[in-house]
Amino acid sequence: MTNTALITGASRGLGLALARSLAAAGWNLVITARGSADLERVAGELGATALAGDVADAAHVARLAQAVPELDLLVNNASGLGPTPLPALAAYPLDAFRALLETNVTAPLALVQATLPALRRSGGAVVNVSSDAATGAYEGWGGYGATKAALEQLSNVLAAEEPGVRVWWVDPGEMNTRMLADAVGAEEAAGAADPAKVAASLHDLVRSRPASGKVSLR
Repeated sequence: MTNTALITGASRGLGLALARSLAAAGWNLVITARGSADLERVAGELGATALAGDVADAAHVARLAQAVPELDLLVNNASGLGPTPLPALAAYPLDAFRALLETNVTAPLALVQATLPALRRSGGAVVNVSSDAATGAYEGWGGYGATKAALEQLSNVLAAEEPGVRVWWVDPGEMNTRMLADAVGAEEAAGAADPAKVAASLHDLVRSRPASGKVSLR
């Protein structure tokens, strides 16, 4: 029987790289991202089902859950960075912080809630993509890091409450992605890891199915 994965933020970066890795291994994929053109191109490449939309939109979350009545893997990869240049907390716009919480914390929880029945049936797994900014005191990263810290604690409690489902909160390390380039500049981002290499390690994690917990791919 073919395994099914739902991957958010799958049109670029780590989400795209993981989608390619899983597709090559024969997984059935449902992918989502906000940009429909890029997402449709990826879907055509991989033979995946594309549902474009914002994971912070409750109606979109419901559509995604309906598309995966059987599900083996949920990858909450979609994430917002927040305002750039990255502001200090003393000047962080609170409306922007609330929006970031919706995307980086509330949306992953909503998707978990919507897909848990299917994941329980399959004994499936949840991957919540975090960051070392969840624990490190990096200037300018306070807003983003706070959302990832919240996501890690949600993952920690979810793992305790759902022993039949694997839950991994994953720190992938710095990757050469558009998000990192937006934060630190394209030149510095170019020296970071290739998302494809990180995705290969993440695929190994999914394949080996260790106990629930925090995982560093750095």
